[in-house]
Amino acid sequence: MNKVTKNGVTYMTFSLFETAGIKHGFSTRLGGVSTGVYESLNLGFNRGDSDENVRENFKRIATALDMNYNRMCFSKQTHTTNVIVIDEGKAGNGIIRPNEFNDIDGLVTNVKDLPLVTSFADCVPLFFYDPEKCVVALSHSGWRGTCGKIGKVTIEKMKEVFGTKPEDVLCGIAPSICKDCYEVSDDVAEAFRESFGEADSSKILRPSTMHPEDKNKYMLNLWEACKIALLEAGVKEENIEITDYCTRCNPTLFYSHRIMGAKRGSLAAFISL
Repeated sequence: MNKVTKNGVTYMTFSLFETAGIKHGFSTRLGGVSTGVYESLNLGFNRGDSDENVRENFKRIATALDMNYNRMCFSKQTHTTNVIVIDEGKAGNGIIRPNEFNDIDGLVTNVKDLPLVTSFADCVPLFFYDPEKCVVALSHSGWRGTCGKIGKVTIEKMKEVFGTKPEDVLCGIAPSICKDCYEVSDDVAEAFRESFGEADSSKILRPSTMHPEDKNKYMLNLWEACKIALLEAGVKEENIEITDYCTRCNPTLFYSHRIMGAKRGSLAAFISL
């Protein structure tokens, strides 16, 4: 991924999406007005920071990304695999009017100038762009969403509603916790074995390097799991760009729930036609 600083705001972009000319970005914690544990570009309204600071932070990154702040659309994410289509009437949901979407972790639209927004602090941000049908999407993929293959579910929603062909879609896997930092318990590992099968599970699970003495702990590779789900959906491997930035490894650049706990800011993913 590429690290970009514009108007004092630092964010990440994908080369695939830049080449395609699509507006997008994944925030860092640099370039905002928040202070203390939220320093500085906190994009979470529910973290304990003042709404005034958060709104100013959104305005700053909207300007940097050349997106319309007043038309940004959010949802309340709860680690589901629920994906919905956003139409013109939902512009501004969660930013200039109350958030009416509950239990939604994926957003899809073909409406121009309607920025989609999803929130993060270690979970995997998934970006989608179909240049043939002019459709964009974002998904929030924590371990539950990844286990449920929300990336594949999002592709299927694009195909169902807009006639998207998976082989046309460009996908980005943005900064999140990496395979060397994400330790999970045996129940989570077993859920992935059931969802992915033994062959693919061997690519995404390995014995814990943090607690090698504990045979019930595993390291989980969320990036590889998301990639497997996208390939299963029919996306071409050359159309998938995967980050090399870990949120836990880079706490001065990103917020990380594993390091900071609940008292922290939130990152956000953005995409707009």
